[in-house]
Amino acid sequence: MTTIDDIRNFCIIAHIDHGKSTLADRIMELTKAVDARTFHDQLLDSMDLEQERGITIKSHPVSMSYAARDGKTYLLNLLDTPGHVDFSYEVSRSMAACEAAVLLVDAAQGVQAQTVANTILALEANLEIIPALNKIDLPSADVPGVKHQVEEALAIPMDDCALVSSKTGAGVPDLLERIVHLVPPPRSDHPDGPLRAVIFDSLFDPYRGVIPYVRVVDGSVKAGDWIRFMGTGLETQVKEVGIFTPKMQPVASLSPGQVGYLVGTVKDPREVKTGDTVTLRATPAAEPLPGFREVRPMVFAGLYPVSTDEYEKLRVSLEKLQLNDAAFTWHAESSVALGFGFRCGFLGLLHMEIVQERLRREFNCDVISTNPAVVYRVHGKDGKVQEIDNPIRLPDPADIDFVEEPLIRATIITPSSCIGDMMRVVMEHRGTVDKTDSLDGVRVILTCTLPLNEILVDFNDTLKSVSHGYASLDYVPAGYQRSDIVRMDILLNGDAVDAFSCLVHRDRARARGREICAALKDAIPPHMFKIPVQAAVGGTIVAREDIRPFRKDVTAKLYGGDITRKMKLLNKQKEGKKRMKQFGTVNVPQEAFVAVLRSSASEDSRG
Repeated sequence: MTTIDDIRNFCIIAHIDHGKSTLADRIMELTKAVDARTFHDQLLDSMDLEQERGITIKSHPVSMSYAARDGKTYLLNLLDTPGHVDFSYEVSRSMAACEAAVLLVDAAQGVQAQTVANTILALEANLEIIPALNKIDLPSADVPGVKHQVEEALAIPMDDCALVSSKTGAGVPDLLERIVHLVPPPRSDHPDGPLRAVIFDSLFDPYRGVIPYVRVVDGSVKAGDWIRFMGTGLETQVKEVGIFTPKMQPVASLSPGQVGYLVGTVKDPREVKTGDTVTLRATPAAEPLPGFREVRPMVFAGLYPVSTDEYEKLRVSLEKLQLNDAAFTWHAESSVALGFGFRCGFLGLLHMEIVQERLRREFNCDVISTNPAVVYRVHGKDGKVQEIDNPIRLPDPADIDFVEEPLIRATIITPSSCIGDMMRVVMEHRGTVDKTDSLDGVRVILTCTLPLNEILVDFNDTLKSVSHGYASLDYVPAGYQRSDIVRMDILLNGDAVDAFSCLVHRDRARARGREICAALKDAIPPHMFKIPVQAAVGGTIVAREDIRPFRKDVTAKLYGGDITRKMKLLNKQKEGKKRMKQFGTVNVPQEAFVAVLRSSASEDSRG
């Protein structure tokens, strides 16, 4: 039985692609948490998407037994975390189950934007920070220079930092010794008192129902206990408790300081909330543990089933997915063009892309996505304020006093030689550069303020292109500003298609309208009559393209004679097409919605 003094809970934080998952692999090899027969790279990245893209999407806990050099055996609970800005909420929830964080910095790339952001998260969570330089075996590694960067940018002493190579395993045993001696053991004010365990993640199993991941703070829990979720009041009997090794392994009980899982009889994903406190029904705790800060989605889009018959299947899939991804939100909505669907909230474009791919792979749901949008504050002339994330819900312009759009404060780290181009890109996206700081004489940190809507699609790719791949971006919400936002409708054959409507700045409406019309012209197949594709702001047409019609050669049967015979047949055909256009309907294929999203990307990349 491991005592609380011999438990060490820590997470690994870093910028994307700095070697977190590889370091976790080496630590599991050293502690013999997995045998050589079942080992593979990125062992904690269990999803196919994570393996394919080489990124961590979900944080995953693992418990390991480590025999230290001082002769004692310690229980190490490690949580590998994502590095992309869209998954920062995963990082903050992982930190709630830890006492320390290993700050991993690439010795070749140095301090990046997410390095700074994750360090700030760790400091706010009062975690002990253990700095480590990774990839020291690379020829391009600059250990003294990166040490100086960390000290300058993060004010963390680097005189005695760990030097490791996640790939070769060099320095990892010394890092484990540092973790054992520098990470403080968990604290419990009432180790024998009423059970209090915080839920930091959950999983839905089709056979065992909802499985909460918990960090036990006070008391203990074992199979057979009746527990209560203090937030929802739900009660269930525990069928199994266990730890992650990294697969689920049942144990006799979970005691203070331990990280593990509970299997009960909960079948409805909506009844378990991330951040809730678990206690015993017989001896309940007086008050719950503090939960996590509520996360607000920043990007919204409509998700609709390809077939209307799959509406209920998509709804159930979204419920199960939300259980595993607390930052994802949704509610039902309907569209004239697409039927019944759901308005979904995401932390960013990558998050939106991953959710759609997970729906397709894990739940076998094919979906159509509408244009991504942000939340605008609409101030009416009657003094009321509405938050609008769907263009269709925008009130009549005559009733609007003014509109506010969300802002972000972006941190861009870029080579000094690219600072001029980087400032130009920021200003082209209606942003301002508030401050520039030199990082190490070679790179600079730009602190910028931009509208969130301007960075939605491929802004990060534009930065990479301008800086030849060396720039990195991180951002946080920064309030709202008053802006001239208008609704742009797309008309097909004179009828507005609500799924293509979007909210844009008035100065960008004409260019954006041309992009969408050009994309739809290529994506919608020809009909028997000419189809005008128009972008309209209010009653003003700002862009137009025409989809050519099929044309039958009605003069083919003529063998000669006067020109009037030919003109008579052509005029008759023209009248028929005019009647057909009046009563005909336009079929919009699924590819057209994808084409509109791609047109956003191409417009932004030309920046």
